[in-house]
Amino acid sequence: MDEKPKLEFRFAGEADAALVLRFIKELAEYEEMSDQVTATEESLRRELFEKKRAEVLFAMEDGEEIGFALFFHNFSTFLGKSGMYLEDLFIRPEKRGRGVGTAIFKKLAGIAKERGYGRMEWSCLNWNESGVQFYYSLGAEAMSEWTVYRLTEDGIAKLSEE
Repeated sequence: MDEKPKLEFRFAGEADAALVLRFIKELAEYEEMSDQVTATEESLRRELFEKKRAEVLFAMEDGEEIGFALFFHNFSTFLGKSGMYLEDLFIRPEKRGRGVGTAIFKKLAGIAKERGYGRMEWSCLNWNESGVQFYYSLGAEAMSEWTVYRLTEDGIAKLSEE
């Protein structure tokens, strides 16, 4: 195993919209979902930096962004606290297996603790066995009694018109 990398972290700024989009496209390619990416630099600039709907954290090695995490806060009525929902985590394939993912999660946990969040949550594709095993190694628990449901834009439009 390679030596653990010396990582730095930084939050994305408005000038990073193209880089965020590049990471999203790399993630979509990995997940074989490239055809579903409709985000643009402009939509990311508007949603992330003008409306502040989510945040992006970059993991950097030798001044180069090698991974990213996109997250936003959610809310637990039972806890009466905000939480962190990790929408995307991606590390460039050639940089995997050296502790980068663990380092990103530790950084995110520090942010969650600092902000007083009650929990961190995320989803993982069922076929991503290495991801599932990685999350278990962090001490995460699968929420097997919960099923994720989704309305897409078309479903939202249809329901709102009824």
